[in-house]
Amino acid sequence: MTKSDILKQWYDQVWVQGDLDAIERFFDPGTAAEGIIPEMQVGADDFRDLVTAFRFHVGEIRVDMPKTIENGDWVAAILHVNTSRADNGAPIEVTGQVMARFKDDKVVEAYNQFDFVSFFEQLGQFPPDTLPVCMTGQQLDWA
Repeated sequence: MTKSDILKQWYDQVWVQGDLDAIERFFDPGTAAEGIIPEMQVGADDFRDLVTAFRFHVGEIRVDMPKTIENGDWVAAILHVNTSRADNGAPIEVTGQVMARFKDDKVVEAYNQFDFVSFFEQLGQFPPDTLPVCMTGQQLDWA
């Protein structure tokens, strides 16, 4: 089994199926992923909370990995996440990237990027065009 196959199983079992017990099968207990939440490393226990919170907001999830690159113990992948809003069924499409190092078929090092700005825009929690508005120097108005 390739590292890409294992990574795909991680997304399918943990994120798509919501099998929180699978986290330990894929994630070494001493590993802390970086980049998911700025300035915070996410360990196996944190993933339980993160996956639960994410899945609360959405319907069925599909994760595609259209591009992967493997080099020794490392795999890098582009992610396409397709789902829908739990409250009204509106479609959501978000992209991300991950780089992970494996040892004995478990992730021991991970660096992530996920477009949470777009995700929360599509959920209706951020105003439309949040990033372009911020790039103009304007501040978001929460009133």
